[in-house]
Amino acid sequence: MSDDDFIAQLEDCTLPEEQFHHADHLHAAWLYLTRLPTAEAIARFSQVLRSYAISMGKADRYHETITWAHLLLMNERIRRSQPNASWQQFAAANPDLFDWNNSILARYYRPETLDSQLARQVFLMPDRGPFPT
Repeated sequence: MSDDDFIAQLEDCTLPEEQFHHADHLHAAWLYLTRLPTAEAIARFSQVLRSYAISMGKADRYHETITWAHLLLMNERIRRSQPNASWQQFAAANPDLFDWNNSILARYYRPETLDSQLARQVFLMPDRGPFPT
């Protein structure tokens, strides 16, 4: 499936749930971040994820802090990487983003923070340090 078809299916909520795992979330985020200004990418991707979750009958799965934190980490890494790097090159250079079981967000957030209802509803600043550079 082309990137444009992938995004179109995600946006119109026709992408099968079994084709949208963590790596696919990251791929979609990368597409938004490389095609749109950062603030617009965050707003649009967040809305698309919310709509998609609702369409799957799983509105409670959307998590604002996890979404925004991944987008912000990815945006920094995109900007630090070689210009015009492909998705495959970006993914190969950033394997730590893909480990859902040992999430990179554990470096930045206490578990109780990410488990909170507030973190699901609004973006919370990282609360664990010292922060890696």
